[in-house]
Amino acid sequence: MALTLYLHPLASFCHKVLIALYENGTDFTAVTVDLGDPGAAAAHLGRWPVGKIPVLHDSRTGRIVPETSVIVEYLQRHAPGPVPMLPADPDARLEARLWDRFFDNYVAVPMQKIVLDRIRAEESRDPAGVADARATLDTAYAMIDGQLAARSWAAGEAFTLADCAAAPALFFASIVHPVPAELARAHAYLDRLVARPSFARVLAEARPYFDLFPYRDAMPARYLAA
Repeated sequence: MALTLYLHPLASFCHKVLIALYENGTDFTAVTVDLGDPGAAAAHLGRWPVGKIPVLHDSRTGRIVPETSVIVEYLQRHAPGPVPMLPADPDARLEARLWDRFFDNYVAVPMQKIVLDRIRAEESRDPAGVADARATLDTAYAMIDGQLAARSWAAGEAFTLADCAAAPALFFASIVHPVPAELARAHAYLDRLVARPSFARVLAEARPYFDLFPYRDAMPARYLAA
């Protein structure tokens, strides 16, 4: 196949791109990267010296495409499908991009801060940083609840790039730092995301790896059922 996505099935940022691919039924080959294996890590650094996943390779152009938002935009331009991830209207497109960045920066990043701190040695932990991350999530959850007051999806009535970012970020964040019960719209939005066939497929593929998640003990039972 022309498109190869280098990923790990448990990585939330990889999930963001997988959702976009599955929404559009795009043909691609998935290659799992084991960054703990020196050979695999070296090969991946050759593709993208920053070492992050996912990375897309398009053999038709020989192009390596890193960074999730850029990958999704690249797919829309070069392998479009029936579900546009970015709206045609310029203002609506800006709204989708804004909420894409919101979920990456203010939900996914603080979630990862909390997760990574749990696996550090006791003497290396950062309680102040974790407290800041939890405060950021509290602010983000309230903003999400407000944003969903008059819309079905993050940027409007259409599923977009913003929802691709939201699904894995909010899924994992809600496990490490639960969404307050009173934020009913945020809870309902997460339920819609989990029920979306593209994300349900991503979670099914990730489920065999859930034991590697440092907060596996906090996962709701409904997420663990096959």
